[in-house]
Amino acid sequence: MQTPRILLMLLLGVAACSCGRNIQSVSLTPTVRAQDSTSVAATPNKIDFGTHVEPILKSKCQPCHFSGGKVYDKLPFDRPETIKTLGTKLFTRIHDENERKIIREFLAQ
Repeated sequence: MQTPRILLMLLLGVAACSCGRNIQSVSLTPTVRAQDSTSVAATPNKIDFGTHVEPILKSKCQPCHFSGGKVYDKLPFDRPETIKTLGTKLFTRIHDENERKIIREFLAQ
């Protein structure tokens, strides 16, 4: 007779613990999401040339278009004005759509 009672108490205890965990995680989740969306909304979507665009160009266009390269004197890719002048003509070498999106956003600024 004692065994079913003990099993029932254990089952109720486990259920109470798991319900308590679900309640905590549900109540914390909106707080975290609200903070994340606030921080994202507070930061502007400005694309910085040195931080966002130049690393893409270095990975695709170095050494030719950077200091010491063959075409650097004509088309220096370490200068934002060169990239703004060329615009989407850069996409002949840049095929990744995410990288293109970053460059488009930079050009639109």
